[in-house]
Amino acid sequence: MFTGIIESFGKVVDLEKDQKNLHLRIESSLTQELKIDQSLAHNGVCLTVVKIEGDQYTVTAIQETLEKSNLNKIKKGDLINLERAIKMNSRLDGHIVQGHVDQVGICGGVAFKDGSWFFDFEYDQNKKNITIEKGSICVNGVSLTVVNSGLERFSVAIIPYTYEHTNFHLLQKGDTVNLEFDMIGKYISKLYSLRT
Repeated sequence: MFTGIIESFGKVVDLEKDQKNLHLRIESSLTQELKIDQSLAHNGVCLTVVKIEGDQYTVTAIQETLEKSNLNKIKKGDLINLERAIKMNSRLDGHIVQGHVDQVGICGGVAFKDGSWFFDFEYDQNKKNITIEKGSICVNGVSLTVVNSGLERFSVAIIPYTYEHTNFHLLQKGDTVNLEFDMIGKYISKLYSLRT
């Protein structure tokens, strides 16, 4: 379980296909603190550390993960957002994030206004995910508050610190992002669909 508060960047140094799986070798300042079999969120996707060598570690994404996330578009040299799993005795600074991406979205626009960055995102509503005004959303592993919630779209406002310390500073119109919708909202939506 995660909070959506990014700790560090990881740089993709190698990608290796293994049948329908993808092994990602990542260089990070967090590597020395990791251990084999530990969960780590990569752009919001929970993956297990399977190998550690020096300042690099390896994780494996299975086919389902690749189909539901933007990890299938990752290239060598890309920077990804990293977060280690939460400790149950610490503050929950973001919101409850499982590291299970619901679907991808597309960046519909980026604008700088009044000291903050505004990002618009579009997503396929056929997957029955929803946002609400001032609700929580996780974009590429970052816990954010929804503004301008609508059908198949929403926006978020990013403060300069978050912009600079996550891969949001690399995000452009047309880019694909990982979306994890609010867990409570998903349960409510599911329960509502069962009664109709």
